[in-house]
Amino acid sequence: MSDPQSNDLNPEARAIIGRARKSFLFSIGLLIVGFIAIGGALVYKSMQSSGGGGATGADYTIAAMKIPAGAAVISAVAADGKVTVTYKAGLMTSVRIFDGKTGEMIREIPVLSE
Repeated sequence: MSDPQSNDLNPEARAIIGRARKSFLFSIGLLIVGFIAIGGALVYKSMQSSGGGGATGADYTIAAMKIPAGAAVISAVAADGKVTVTYKAGLMTSVRIFDGKTGEMIREIPVLSE
């Protein structure tokens, strides 16, 4: 392949190649600016503390939850400002729902076998 800067090109071909280079550089520059703008928008959105996407860490200031002595915790899930704890005390399995801010028990649901 020959070098586009070689002397065997006529002035018209050189002008076309020059315009193509300028157009290419402009397009690449615009593409890079677009990627930077998209990256900035993603970082901005991810750094937002409030939004419609679920609860934040500020929704949970609970210090302690009460379950019966000797009970084994099976699972604990924090969602929508509440903490749901499933535990087994002896042969009985229960689910307790606590408020995430105050730690107050909202409801206890016994799990019964059929």
